Amino acid sequence: MVYEPRTYREAVDAAGLVSFEVVRAETDLHISASRDLSREAGALVREIRSTLEGYVATHPRFAESFVPVDVEPDAPEIVRAMAEAGRAAGVGPMAAVAGAVAERVARGLAPASPEIIVENGGDLYLMGNMPRTVLLEAGDSPLSGRVALAIAAEELPVAVCTSSGTVGPSVSLGVAHAATILADDGAFADAAATAVGNVVHGPDDVEDAVAVGRAMPGVRGVVVIAGERIAAAGQIHLVRACA
Repeated sequence: MVYEPRTYREAVDAAGLVSFEVVRAETDLHISASRDLSREAGALVREIRSTLEGYVATHPRFAESFVPVDVEPDAPEIVRAMAEAGRAAGVGPMAAVAGAVAERVARGLAPASPEIIVENGGDLYLMGNMPRTVLLEAGDSPLSGRVALAIAAEELPVAVCTSSGTVGPSVSLGVAHAATILADDGAFADAAATAVGNVVHGPDDVEDAVAVGRAMPGVRGVVVIAGERIAAAGQIHLVRACA
C-alpha cells in the first residue's frame, strides 16, 4: 500500500487542545483533548478492535458484504450499531467502521476531557462546548481546502464523516471528491457518506447526491463536491477557508 500523507489532520480547528495519535493495526487515530490521553485511548482502541476482530473471525460475511447484513440480537454493541447503520444507508456494515470507532473512542475519553475531537481516516467525532471549524479536503478538486464547515457549540456532539472516490483507500462506487455527512451517530454518518458518494458519477450528480442524503432519516446535513461543483443542504454552514 502506498502511504498517503494525512494532511487533512491539519484541517480541524483544535484550538486550546493537545493533539496526539494512537495507532493499532489498521486503526490510526488523531485525537485532540484537554491533555494527552494516549494511554487511555490506546486501551479503548485495543478493546474495540478485539471485539470487532473476534466477531469477524466467526462471521466473515460481516466484513466482506457491500450490502446490509443481519446480526444476532446478542452481537456486540458496536457490531449491532454498524449493522443498523449499514441497513439505514443501504450499504455493508464495514462502511460504518471508522465513524463507529471514532465515536466510541470520543465517548470513552469524554469523562477525562470536556473537549474531544477524534479523527479516524478523515471521519470525525466532536464533543464539547466550543465552536469548531472543519476544512473540506477534496483531493484534486479546485474547491479542496477553499471552504469549511462552521460548527456551532450547540451543535455538538456531532459526527462529520466523508467518503471519497478519489482520495484514500476506502471503497467507493462513485467519483465524488468528497461526500460529507453530519449526523448524531458516527456509524450512521460514515455509512451514509458512503451511500451518498456511491451515486456520484460526475459533477452533474452533486445535487442528486445531496437529495439522497437528505432523504435519509438522521442526516443533519450533507455536502457533496465533485470537480468544480459543490452542493449542500440541511444543517450546513459553509464558510470561506482562511488563507
